[in-house]
Amino acid sequence: MLSTKDMSTGGGKMRPLMGPGNNVVRINSISMDKTPWDAEAYQIHLHVESEPINGDFEGFLRDQNNESLGRYTGQIARVRMSPFPYKDATLNNGREISKDQEILKAMIFVSEVVGGREKLDAIEAATIDTFVDECNKLFSNSEFFNVCLGSREWENKEGYVNNDLYFPKLSRDGVPMEQRDVENSRLITFDKSTHVRSLNKTNATTNSTPAATFEPAASNGTGSDFEL
Repeated sequence: MLSTKDMSTGGGKMRPLMGPGNNVVRINSISMDKTPWDAEAYQIHLHVESEPINGDFEGFLRDQNNESLGRYTGQIARVRMSPFPYKDATLNNGREISKDQEILKAMIFVSEVVGGREKLDAIEAATIDTFVDECNKLFSNSEFFNVCLGSREWENKEGYVNNDLYFPKLSRDGVPMEQRDVENSRLITFDKSTHVRSLNKTNATTNSTPAATFEPAASNGTGSDFEL
C-alpha cells in the first residue's frame, strides 16, 4: 500500500526516524533516564532500529564524531517502556507501587520476547541502575521482533512537532511487543485515534504543561546525530 507517513518533504526520502505504528525492530541498547520534570521518576528507554531499508535511504550516523562507524541501515527511535514514568507511589486504594519492582517486571517482559530469561534471572545487582546496566549488556543487539508504538506529540523550540514514542500498556486487547514468528499473534494493532496523543497546536504554548516537558532527555553520550 502507498503511504506518506514515513516520508519527509525534502525529495520524498524516507525519514531516518521511526514514527508511531506497527513495526519490526531490534534493540540496540537500553537506558534508564531520570525525567526532567520529576527527580524521583524514571523512564526505561529501548533504543531500537528497524529492519534495513533498501533504496534511496540514508540513516543517521552511528557516531557523529566517528564517521568510520557508518550509518544506521534502518530507522531508529527511542521508545519508553511505559506510557508513564516509573516511580514509587501509593495509590488511592492504598496499594503501594515500587519503581524497582515495576522495572524488573518490564525487563522480564523484554526477556520473554527477545530471549534470555535464564540469563536475566542470574543477574544480581545492589541498585536498579546497575540492574538496568546489566540488562543493556544482555539485550543489546537483539533479534528482530514485532512492536506497536504509540506516541505523545510534542513541539520543540523551532515549532516542529515530534513523537515521544512509548509502548502501549499490556491489556486484554493485546501486547505491545512479541516474537516475530509467534503463533496466534496477540500484538496490538496500531490505531491512531487510540495510540497517538496529538498536540493541539493552538494550545501548544499556553498549555499548563509545556510541550518541552515531554521532550526526550539529553543524549546518553553515544554521540549519534540524533539524540537516542
